[in-house]
Amino acid sequence: MIHIVLYEPEIPQNAGNIMRTAMATGCRLDMIKPYGFIMDESHLRRAGMDYIGQADIVEHLDWRHFITQAHGSLFYVTRYGHASPDQFDYRAAAAAGDIYLVFGKESTGIPKHILKANLDRCMRLPMMAAARSLNLSNCVAAVTYEVLRQLGYPGLSRDEAIKGPDFLERNDFDANH
Repeated sequence: MIHIVLYEPEIPQNAGNIMRTAMATGCRLDMIKPYGFIMDESHLRRAGMDYIGQADIVEHLDWRHFITQAHGSLFYVTRYGHASPDQFDYRAAAAAGDIYLVFGKESTGIPKHILKANLDRCMRLPMMAAARSLNLSNCVAAVTYEVLRQLGYPGLSRDEAIKGPDFLERNDFDANH
């Protein structure tokens, strides 16, 4: 199983978008308290749409509680990482247990002492040198899909399941509308 781990998330819109990503990718979302919002805020619901109720969400009281529950390989996404997400072998990690993708809070990231103790598992999304970071929910989506790509998108549909895989072929569409 792939876990998306949010360390003390602060922005409800990001958390809602990440809940939607977790649900759509079949990942568990581990959320480590405290949060910078209330879980039932309207911004959280709006960003997560109706997917929040379908998402597999586990809340943890703090980092110490989370770490006692995590069984598998932890990877840390940080601006201080030297590797990019594609440089890790997630197939080997999955064979050994669950995969945990840890993302820090928007203002300060993952605590530096945690990163320093896990330098060999820290990654950074490549970007322009002048860019400090990307939006948290965008980072989550990019890294999660790299892991899924390496694993062959287990359990995910490659076709449009709601309207049907041949939706475009079955319908006439006017180019002017």
